[in-house]
Amino acid sequence: MPALACCVDAAVATPPGQAFIWDGIVPTPESFPASGFSLPTNTTITAAPANAWSPSHSSMLYRVDGWGAPYFTVNSSGNVSVRPYGADTLAHQEIDLNKVVKKASDPKDSGGLGLQLPLIVRFSDVLKNRLESLQSAFDFAIQSQAYEAHYQGVYPVKCNQDRFVVEDIVKFGSSFRFGLEAGSKPELLLAMSCLCKGSSEALLVCNGFKDAEYISLALVARKLHLNTVIVLEQEEELDIVINVSRQLRVRPVIGLRAKLRTKHSGHFGSTSGEKGKFGLTTTQILRVVKKLEQHGMLDSLELLHFHIGSQIPSTALLADGVREASQIYCELIRLGACMKVIDIGGGLGIDYDGSKSQDSEISVGYSIEDYAYAVVQAVKSFWCSKLFLRVPMSLPVMPSFGLQYLLEQLTDDALADYRNLSAAAIRREYDTCLVYAEQLKQRCVQQFKEGSFGMEQLAAVDGLCELVSKAIGVPDNARTYHVNLSVFTSIPDFWGIGQLFPIIPIHRLDERPTMRGILSDLTCDSDGKIDKFIGGESSLPLHELEGNGSVNGHGGKYYLGMFLGGAYEEALGGVHNLFGGPSVIRVLQSDGPHSFAITRAVPGPSCGDVLRVMQHEPEVMFETLKHRAEEFADDDDTNGSMSLASGLARSFNNMPYLLCSASCSLTAANGNNGYFYCDEDTFASAADSVAAEDEQWSYCVA
Repeated sequence: MPALACCVDAAVATPPGQAFIWDGIVPTPESFPASGFSLPTNTTITAAPANAWSPSHSSMLYRVDGWGAPYFTVNSSGNVSVRPYGADTLAHQEIDLNKVVKKASDPKDSGGLGLQLPLIVRFSDVLKNRLESLQSAFDFAIQSQAYEAHYQGVYPVKCNQDRFVVEDIVKFGSSFRFGLEAGSKPELLLAMSCLCKGSSEALLVCNGFKDAEYISLALVARKLHLNTVIVLEQEEELDIVINVSRQLRVRPVIGLRAKLRTKHSGHFGSTSGEKGKFGLTTTQILRVVKKLEQHGMLDSLELLHFHIGSQIPSTALLADGVREASQIYCELIRLGACMKVIDIGGGLGIDYDGSKSQDSEISVGYSIEDYAYAVVQAVKSFWCSKLFLRVPMSLPVMPSFGLQYLLEQLTDDALADYRNLSAAAIRREYDTCLVYAEQLKQRCVQQFKEGSFGMEQLAAVDGLCELVSKAIGVPDNARTYHVNLSVFTSIPDFWGIGQLFPIIPIHRLDERPTMRGILSDLTCDSDGKIDKFIGGESSLPLHELEGNGSVNGHGGKYYLGMFLGGAYEEALGGVHNLFGGPSVIRVLQSDGPHSFAITRAVPGPSCGDVLRVMQHEPEVMFETLKHRAEEFADDDDTNGSMSLASGLARSFNNMPYLLCSASCSLTAANGNNGYFYCDEDTFASAADSVAAEDEQWSYCVA
């Protein structure tokens, strides 16, 4: 049976083990009337005179026992109390949060630390207990259902990249193989360094958009004996993995992120489903499998990843998604892949308001134990229904088939939909055609989830429905254009308050735009996209991209400009996903040949710079990885370890954003033990680009 991996959401791994405290220098609310007090909706409590008020009344008023259990409570002194070991905390082990704040903020001459508020208070014991609770829940579910594989968690460092949080997770989770997930180059460097001190079996899952340098770093991690899996988010990433792995002479371990049909309708479900931001469709998965087979690398495919959204509202929806993923997993085994792990992508919800409601985006009606049981039960029930449970490779690969073969596999209802579709097409009832095509598709998806429909068949149905849409002339929905930025970092007001900015292409304006698109950033968050534009538009007129349009393609450069963003955006932008800010230039009008001069150019923060913001020490991290390279180098491969160290050093100094392949090259020190990095001259000029305020730079083509 497959091992289970789970990307643990921030709500599971970090909160509620921390509190944010600020000074009470704000107007205080009016006192409660003597006759009673107001309560949140659906909360009832016996009214009490003001002089009879007790801590228990406050606990009920603020629903502390609902959202805070088992870590937060109100003590007899009327202060919030932290129970670091959850339900196992003894009375004398409780921590009075007010005393912690006083100790931190009182003057030094009074025995305090003299710290100014606001203040973040982290409780490492709570974090440790949270990890142990998650592992325990899955262990119990596995044992109680006699599941024959194991579970190991994976923490996405994007949730909180603070050095001490990540180091604690690796330390506390080492005994049960807890790993890390990285979604950008700085996060990957961070994860590589931290996992040098973790379990050798801990997974290092590499998600997110990838360029050659990111993939090269991930393959170097395998050279350093880290259990690294490169998860393909886009089909074209496979070509880079194949090429770079051959250059570095290292066998990659590859995962696929599948776009499941299962999704939830809540706010955090927008990254899932067929229109999700990341992942491969059924047809794309089949093409990836074929290409791996052609290159003799199908045995490198070991992991299937999916994510149906954060804050999953019910275990029934979770189980539906897991069953669909299990079918894809089994299909990949049938096609010859050496699958080992299902990565369920987290999604475990948190009851933020304590209401235990399944109808709210800020609450859930299930526990960690319910979540774990639903996952294990769904995987086991599906896996045990397959004939190849014990010898998964014993079934032959399905032969190629035509339309007649496909029709023979349809249920009676699905076959009726196909016949109705054909009849409607003959009558030229195009709206009816679309209805029956969608109905046929959904029935086949359900057959696939139940295991009675193969992946090739489902891809054929997708193709048939797409052919119908094109024949009828249904206009394409807005395309998704992936842009090399983080909305949270560069356009935070769009995300935070819905502020709209003018966005247009800065070239090709002599061509008529033929497409409409929305803009999706590099992050894997639901809000990491721009889908509202000036004029009330939900998409933006854009041009067809040249080449394949990806950052790793040949050509395909397409430049968009956001205007009128001078106020607040730079000041508000943070380091979400550790991307950091963009490069900045200062331009003055000039009488030169191009009418302007660049008088100052400041490169954006490097990977090392943004890591320092989160308390990491890049120099120490580099030494850790350098020693690791030396530790696992062959006795006669000194030059190879030096080459790896040199490449790692460059990665710490490069920007976190993706690089066009045209500016990347491969060093060839010691044969093919080189390392992908951006052209040395390019980075040398960038490093020297911080000039005096009025220095006149060479004129650039406008």
